[in-house]
Amino acid sequence: MSTIEEIQAELVDEFEIFDDWMARYEYVIDLGKQLPDFPEGWKTEENKIQGCQSQVWLNMRLENERMLIDGISDAAIVSGLVAIVLRVYSGQKPQDILDAKPDFIKDIGFTDHLSPTRSNGLHSMLRTIYQQAGTLTRQPC
Repeated sequence: MSTIEEIQAELVDEFEIFDDWMARYEYVIDLGKQLPDFPEGWKTEENKIQGCQSQVWLNMRLENERMLIDGISDAAIVSGLVAIVLRVYSGQKPQDILDAKPDFIKDIGFTDHLSPTRSNGLHSMLRTIYQQAGTLTRQPC
């Protein structure tokens, strides 16, 4: 399994292929369309991310000492952001998540090119993942 830093570098390289932000947004939307099915039973208030204008759900669990994350949104671009976040963090150890900085946001250019509401939603997703990782690292074995 690749490290969080390696995955972030791969994502940055992928986005550098595109010359303009319209092409990058299309790529983000395509990534969102590739998300696996998200069971209706996971669309609970507990899994709903607060701070997102669109609806976003993340289902997080620990298996074999790794945090597995599934997610979905009702908005096309936000679904793509969910896909990117899942690619970076799902399958990683909670402590590795806590130790990693989300540099891909700035390095891809999301800091400058996402609308304020999408940026807030992305940061809400990250905050929730980091909080869950923190909770999992404090639980006794």
